[in-house]
Amino acid sequence: MASVFRKTLVIALVLVVGAVAFGAWFGSEASVKVVRYGESNTNVLAVGDRTVTLTETHETIKPGTYWLEWTGAYTMLGGIVTRSPGKVTRQVLRGPMPSQGTPGRFGNVPPGDPEVAWGIDFSEITIPTELGPAPAWYAPGRGTTWFVAVHGQNGRRKAELKVLPVVHDLGLPFLDISYRNDEGAPGSPDGLIHLGDSEWRDLEAALRGARRLGAERFVLYGTSMGGQIIGQFLARSELAGLVNKVIMDAPMIDVRMTAEQGARNYHLPAFVASLSNQVVRWRTGVEVDRLSLIRHPPKVRPPLLLIHTTPDTEHPIEEARDLVATGRRLGWDITFEEFAQGEHTEAWNVDRTRYDRAVRAHLTADRPGNG
Repeated sequence: MASVFRKTLVIALVLVVGAVAFGAWFGSEASVKVVRYGESNTNVLAVGDRTVTLTETHETIKPGTYWLEWTGAYTMLGGIVTRSPGKVTRQVLRGPMPSQGTPGRFGNVPPGDPEVAWGIDFSEITIPTELGPAPAWYAPGRGTTWFVAVHGQNGRRKAELKVLPVVHDLGLPFLDISYRNDEGAPGSPDGLIHLGDSEWRDLEAALRGARRLGAERFVLYGTSMGGQIIGQFLARSELAGLVNKVIMDAPMIDVRMTAEQGARNYHLPAFVASLSNQVVRWRTGVEVDRLSLIRHPPKVRPPLLLIHTTPDTEHPIEEARDLVATGRRLGWDITFEEFAQGEHTEAWNVDRTRYDRAVRAHLTADRPGNG
């Protein structure tokens, strides 16, 4: 009997250790693996008078402004008109009407490029980085203060185009960059994401390139991991003093807190997040605890507009609130806009008017930076 018990205990321990090891590896994959997206996630069930009926999914029932993309075309969708079992009908705000039966992708970022999304002229330029050339979109403007946008983990440049109409209306030159492991950009030597720990150097290269084209000062805008990239740039780049203002939308402020949120999302104990971070360190050499703008704030701290949605389940709202508390302690000028609705990076989608107003006010405010 005792022998059976011991065998059972050993098997149970092996299973537990295996489950923990799998959870830690899975968490590290979510942090550092390069992923490409783009498959369809809904179907067009019917088309009406400037309305479209889609398959009901978690995405298609969200309130606000979103886009539907299909082969070679897109349309901007507004609020929900009606819902019935398995179906949701939304307004069509702009763009062509899809055909009934069309598979498409419902998403929260503009399609295409600045011309496709907003009818704004642009050119594609190449930024020389330490790993090779990386493409960027440049929409010209007036003056020598450039607005530089940095997308998030496994994102694309088009994710930053939500803010472009306000920036363009204010006349600021707009530079939307790519960085290592992006499509069209060079890969990192190990083929893995480094959570901002090395990607900030590609942002620095972009600013050097912009200076050669006439830029003198900068406003930095980052979403999700783009916020951490900006934070590491402000902490480690010799060009940080050229930044006048910063805007962060749902940023990865503290990588440890982000990992803990990921563990909660999968109903795993908190210690799995710590183990996952150790695996990240083993695979990439990145010191995860260093990537906290709360515990290791940058020395250069320009006025910051911080935007975050309360329901965000990728980068929890506590990250933003804790950064605001850090800013208060350091005298860092942080304007915090907390949105009660919207998932990760969806503040613009759920309330475009408020979002654009906050960005415009931040960009036009006459406030000196601090260091």
